[in-house]
Amino acid sequence: MLHDICTCEVSLTDANAVAEWNGVILGILSHGQKAPVHLGKLLELAPDYALAHAVKGLSALMLGRRELVEVAAQANRTAQTCLQAGAATTRERLWCAALDAWLRGHPSVAIARMEDALLLNAADTISMKLSHGIRFIIGDNHGMRRSVERVMHAHTEDHPLRGYALGCLAFGMEETGNYAEAERMGLQGLETALDDAWGLHAVTHVYDMTHRTKDGIALIDSNIAAWDHCNNFRFHVWWHKALLHLDEGDIAQVLTLYDTQIRSEKTDDYRDFSNASSLLMRLELEGIDVGERWDELATLAEARSDDGCLVFADLHYMLALAGDNREEAAAHMMARVAKDAEGHDEMALIMDNPGVSAAEGLAAFGAAQYSTAFDKMRAAHPRFQMMGGSHAQRDVFERVTIEAGLRAGRLDATETLLRGRIAQRDGAIDAFADKRLRMIADAREIGATFAAE
Repeated sequence: MLHDICTCEVSLTDANAVAEWNGVILGILSHGQKAPVHLGKLLELAPDYALAHAVKGLSALMLGRRELVEVAAQANRTAQTCLQAGAATTRERLWCAALDAWLRGHPSVAIARMEDALLLNAADTISMKLSHGIRFIIGDNHGMRRSVERVMHAHTEDHPLRGYALGCLAFGMEETGNYAEAERMGLQGLETALDDAWGLHAVTHVYDMTHRTKDGIALIDSNIAAWDHCNNFRFHVWWHKALLHLDEGDIAQVLTLYDTQIRSEKTDDYRDFSNASSLLMRLELEGIDVGERWDELATLAEARSDDGCLVFADLHYMLALAGDNREEAAAHMMARVAKDAEGHDEMALIMDNPGVSAAEGLAAFGAAQYSTAFDKMRAAHPRFQMMGGSHAQRDVFERVTIEAGLRAGRLDATETLLRGRIAQRDGAIDAFADKRLRMIADAREIGATFAAE
């Protein structure tokens, strides 16, 4: 019986095929561009390898595109056929079961199957990474952390993938507010996995959340090898750099990064799209004229507005429609979100809450109906976590909510949200919070003056 780089038994009988599977594993862990290449070669060498088809299907679902659901479904059908030959290991069957569950609308069951695989072998880094990734999509931040913590004992100093496990642990710690340990784990992981973009990005999150902007910029600039090999994840690293420069007030640099890096490839991949739309909205909230940049995004958003695969993606499409004042398209998307929310699977529940209220709030904000926008966004606010993504990514919705409250004159309720945002950031007051606190104080002073007169 052959084993892969995770020390797991595989049903493959060709050492070359195992090498390609190891290439897939390393590509996924490092967010590298070569993972699909290795997967293609693996399927050529072992077309009946069920796990390879499961990887193809799971990867398609993670892309959050309606047209790729059928690709995932076909991969699932092929995987199930391959399983009938009876040679698959238990771990390989669990991966296939994970794909099948997610296609049926139950990503939490897919996570459970990954965790079952980890019970077989806690050193199975790639199963840990898939559990981590799906949890990220559904906003299970505490689950991300617990899952990695449970298997770190098996990722000892001699485990070849230990650095990537530390990167995942760092991100889970950051997303649950343990910033000091997240920084330590992430930097430690980078010492052994020099191409660990996820670990680098976890530490960048720490610096963003704790208002250590110069540290974050220096980290990215001094660890180019950790992310310049990446697939489109490199655009996300550039986005993080832009956020740090925005906090520094360097608007010229932010716009340069947007044009030359973040949107250097004008894709409609929802991850690239979310980078762009959220950055433009942040700029607009600071009174920056972004020119014609909304037009490109809003046109793409209209084309993707019927996807309905991920609430996170849908709300970023809505950001662009609101930013470009496309009220008719926004109304169409709100209706579609409301219709999808009538379903009964897990994704429909998230579409219902926070999806419906958040979509309505963003549309109202775009239409300058700030009191309505504040009410809708504040109603969705307690479940923002459930839309998935990270604190840094969801922060754009926090900012829109706070800005709507300010523009509607709802000072007390707005300050409560703003103070909560500051508390989540370990008490750090970034440029956004500092400016809004001063705006609230100024508004109250003016109100008191008028009352006295």
